[in-house]
Amino acid sequence: MNPPSSLWIDCHPLRQILQSLRNGKTEVAEVPCPALARGQLLIRSSRTLVSAGTERVAVDFGKAGLIGKARQQPDRVKQVLGKIRTDGLSPALEAVFSKLDQPLPLGYCNVGSVLEAGIDVQVFQVGDRVVSNGRHAEVVAVPVNLCARVPAAVADDEAAFTVIGAVALQGIRLAAPTLGEAVFVTGLGLIGLMAVQLLKAHGCRVLAADFDPARLKLAEQFGAATVNLGAGEDSVAAAQEFSRGRGIDAVIITASTKSSEPVHEAALMSRKRGRIVLVGVTGLELSRADFYEKELTFQVSCSYGPGRYDPNYEERGQDYPVGFVRWTEQRNFEAVLDMLADGRLDVKPLISHSFDLDEAEKAYALLGGAEPSLGILLKYPAASENSADTMTRRSVVLNPIGISTGKAALGFIGSGNYATGVLIPAFKATEARLVSVASNVGVSGVHAGRKFGFERTTTDTSNVFADNDINAVVVATRHDSHADLVCQAIEACKHVFVEKPLALSLDELKRIEVAREKAVASAFTPVVTVGFNRRFAPHIRKIQSLLNGVSGPKAFIMTVNAGAIPAEHWTHDKVAGGGRIVGEACHFIDLLRFLAGSQLVRHATSGMASASCDTVTIQLEFAGGSTGTVHYFANGSKAFGKERLEVFAGGRILQLDNFRKLTGYGWPGFNRMNLWRQDKGQKACAAAFVRAVEEGGAPPIPFEELLEVSRVTIEVAEAARA
Repeated sequence: MNPPSSLWIDCHPLRQILQSLRNGKTEVAEVPCPALARGQLLIRSSRTLVSAGTERVAVDFGKAGLIGKARQQPDRVKQVLGKIRTDGLSPALEAVFSKLDQPLPLGYCNVGSVLEAGIDVQVFQVGDRVVSNGRHAEVVAVPVNLCARVPAAVADDEAAFTVIGAVALQGIRLAAPTLGEAVFVTGLGLIGLMAVQLLKAHGCRVLAADFDPARLKLAEQFGAATVNLGAGEDSVAAAQEFSRGRGIDAVIITASTKSSEPVHEAALMSRKRGRIVLVGVTGLELSRADFYEKELTFQVSCSYGPGRYDPNYEERGQDYPVGFVRWTEQRNFEAVLDMLADGRLDVKPLISHSFDLDEAEKAYALLGGAEPSLGILLKYPAASENSADTMTRRSVVLNPIGISTGKAALGFIGSGNYATGVLIPAFKATEARLVSVASNVGVSGVHAGRKFGFERTTTDTSNVFADNDINAVVVATRHDSHADLVCQAIEACKHVFVEKPLALSLDELKRIEVAREKAVASAFTPVVTVGFNRRFAPHIRKIQSLLNGVSGPKAFIMTVNAGAIPAEHWTHDKVAGGGRIVGEACHFIDLLRFLAGSQLVRHATSGMASASCDTVTIQLEFAGGSTGTVHYFANGSKAFGKERLEVFAGGRILQLDNFRKLTGYGWPGFNRMNLWRQDKGQKACAAAFVRAVEEGGAPPIPFEELLEVSRVTIEVAEAARA
């Protein structure tokens, strides 16, 4: 047994809590330190708080069987049934089980100290104590707008409640209570009990309801009157008396139930034009009569406040102007911390249990057990136990083995859904050596490494390029990083397979061309391949063989029922994704180029007016007279198959439906070729790349052809945007 490369020696794995969606099991897994991106803080955790409501839902979902999971997510069941109809049973089930195999990182209430600050971070310094929505992990990387500095007067145990407090505070801000108003809070978990205190600090009179006597006692301790639902007390009658017969001014629902009764009762107890804010989770079978006569306002509160789920705010650090948006999620964090610092918010009575990280499984056993619990804290090793250098090591050895000579030795960069669901299985089937897998956060890399047998995992991509054990790199990251990673691989004298697209701009394409020319000049000819897998599909190879017997030009019509994706999806972002034409329509330009067997000489684009520019028709002309049309449509129905190819040649027609059924019309000796499952050629494409690396033969797709298809695709995308 040979040792792993020296790059990987003495790697100290960190620990993080993960939960299996398949069986609900919670584990403390070993992971590398996450990569630090621009505008992020790298934080060494001191305490995290288990969110009993949110995390119990995740654990219960994991523990449910397939039927139980289906009942909890009927919309997902409809999607699966649709995929079965269009793609077949096997691909649909593979997609389901691949999703369930992915571990779920738990937690969003973190307090710790800053280890490193990313580029463009100015407000925070190394050593600052901060709260964030970081996971249950020894080290987390969090965008700055999701962090806030902890005042000296606030202990770590208390600061861990900040994010939960911000959830309660945002609901209260939407209710907009004023001094002296009567407010009803139903559901006294952590959020409800903190809401009680925050409302009292607002100068409100508070009536709180729950089934648990111990939690009602805490609410009374915080100054609220109470309604014991477990004893059968009538909350509507109690509210009428509490409001002096006028009706409740505002209702904050922090309960978690499938029933719509909390909303119904909230409407009954409210005064005319009262406000109801849902912070928790309830049924939403609303009665118009409940709301109509009183002109009630009903609103659902979104998490910690303005900015939540906005990638510009959270990921890119674009703060909202305080003059227009006074309270963002970060400023809500700060407000809660201020109240903790001056004693107006007391969370010490909310702490029911405290566990070391090693005992995390005991903590989660409480969530589904009979023992009462409320605030469950997790404690992490003190800074004195491990140095900062030890905590920021970004690699973990998973399965050290001897070096196998004469085979492709692969380093994967990217371990997202497509990589773990399609690409890595395709390369594993080639029996190539899976050396390393890199990811930004670390969890997906560990999952992929353990599932597919990688020797190690890292969050530092430079390790992949510097590793002498690796002779080929597979790039499966977001589109904006492709060109740079391809150039780095070539400069490191490694072959490279990049998932489409090769590049997002003509300038990036030129950089790749120059990098390859320099490598060839220095006696290294890299195999460069793009994941244009359609041309390797068995149906396409059959079409190619049939067309070889037909002289003269051919006409190709490719219809792609791409379907709509949300406008905020990163693929639509011109910088990060480049748009769907560059990101996916390139597949079909390449496919028609392959079948035509001739150079592209002209192209034209027309499309429907839309912000996303993803419903277009692309006209292609090839040397030799063949023509091609790609209809890439995002305005169709998912009930229809995604991809259909029609070929007209020499008085004959071929029709390929969704890479499952090929039918010939007028072809002597050929009628049909059906497959029981969809095959788009991913495995054949991977195998062709591995063979070229191992045997030193010609690349699966000529490099000049890759440049040609990529150039045309970029020009088509620019025309569509214009």
